[in-house]
Amino acid sequence: MALILQDTLQVEEIFVEGYEKIVKVRDDATGLLAIICIHNTTFGPSLGGTRIYPYANFDDALTDVLRLSKAMTYKSAVAECGVGGAKSVIILDPAKGKTEQMLLSFGRAVESLRGLYTCAEDVGCSMDDVATISRSTKYVTGLNHEKSSGNPSYFTAWGVYRGIQAALKKVYGTDSVKDKKIAIQGIGSVGSILADILFWNGAKLILSDVAMDRVIKLAKQYGASYCAPDEIHKVDCDVFSPCALGGFLNVRTIPQLKCKIVAGAANNQLLTERDGEELMKRGILYAPDYVINAGGLINVSDELLVEGYNPEVARSKTDKLYDQLLTIFDIAEQNGYSTNHAANSLAEYRLKYKIGKRKEKPFYHHAQ
Repeated sequence: MALILQDTLQVEEIFVEGYEKIVKVRDDATGLLAIICIHNTTFGPSLGGTRIYPYANFDDALTDVLRLSKAMTYKSAVAECGVGGAKSVIILDPAKGKTEQMLLSFGRAVESLRGLYTCAEDVGCSMDDVATISRSTKYVTGLNHEKSSGNPSYFTAWGVYRGIQAALKKVYGTDSVKDKKIAIQGIGSVGSILADILFWNGAKLILSDVAMDRVIKLAKQYGASYCAPDEIHKVDCDVFSPCALGGFLNVRTIPQLKCKIVAGAANNQLLTERDGEELMKRGILYAPDYVINAGGLINVSDELLVEGYNPEVARSKTDKLYDQLLTIFDIAEQNGYSTNHAANSLAEYRLKYKIGKRKEKPFYHHAQ
């Protein structure tokens, strides 16, 4: 049954087994069509980014948000962020038709959930967009003000770098990236920062992105080589780092990999859980995506603490992803199963025993 909010805004609940709350949001007056998906709130009220993307249809958007929100639950569990897992998507090409009124309408939908869900920036949704959304709801993180965590991309990239180091330590016995060939697929907000970190620590980079002008510019800046987006996973390298959209590791692409390690920032890198098994069979170490890319969630969730956000604390927590991944690699090796299976088992154990449950209500400093 649809609930009418503010005249033209409609919020309709969708029921999917295993998920706590899913709502379809529609506002014909502003052109808004969105989904807010809350997977699990065992650890506390949910937090997850708002992705703005031109999905082919509603079902594709629903499939994506279901996968993304569940991954957020597991991400919070492993990183002990004390928030529930959720995600939202707005079905729209962010380069076309995104309006202030549409974002304000989405904010009203978030507000209607009364704190069950807090949104943040994501693919296609900038900090400016989040700031606009915050004008119609207080349930927002990552705003640009003195008490906010700001842009989480730097922390995501730093966590991925530390994860690459952990994977190198496991495979090569040293965590140095110096002279290691690292192929980055996608040099957007996170991938470009990761490239910068890797360059200054001596890595040899191979870059790719759908925006080839950006690739050529960065390749010149870092003395890197580059290739077309559909070729990057085929290059001979030490580490393949997917930093674009998910589902890229599958039965077609995995046999084409020429690397020892897969470690990147993209969400839902495996098309299916079986693809993690295939990587293991081929002797490729996979850093589970929701573990290695947890730096952004760690960063934005910390601003909800009563004492407020401290970048040094967020950095320290993100650094710990190095040890967390080494533990997961060892668990997988000792039990003879894939690293994604090991990460899932760890997350489910913490969910079962509520390890890392939030002890206080989220505090929205920007709304005080």
